[in-house]
Amino acid sequence: MPHIIKSVTTSWSPERAFDYMADFSHAAEWDPGVVEAVRVKDGEIGEGSTFDLTVRVAGRKMPMKYEISEFRPGRVTFTSRSPILESIDTVSVGRRGDDTEVTYDARLNFRGLLKVANPLLGLGFRGIADRAIRGLQDRLAEPV
Repeated sequence: MPHIIKSVTTSWSPERAFDYMADFSHAAEWDPGVVEAVRVKDGEIGEGSTFDLTVRVAGRKMPMKYEISEFRPGRVTFTSRSPILESIDTVSVGRRGDDTEVTYDARLNFRGLLKVANPLLGLGFRGIADRAIRGLQDRLAEPV
């Protein structure tokens, strides 16, 4: 299972950074692999909130439905499961000196018959994750 953990710092307050990251409809603003991201229902974001994302995988557009499976102060986990792919993304936000640190922990796993291809998935996933983190770093560097 490919697994990547990266952190970025920002001058945003921890509350602002967490609120931004917990609304996964913002993913298209910073992750170049996300073509579209939409929050399914309005209202307060929390455990059970869902988001429809369209991601680009190997040149193809693929729909993925994410649900918040964990939501607590400073930490949110988004989970997407389909018959062929599982994605678990956890965002943690906290203070680091005078700045705010946002840590993105992403796990991706082929399921079913494609499970044997997980080692190959890791090769491509690293580049995708690096581009996403660069985009997140750029977005969180913008003034509040």
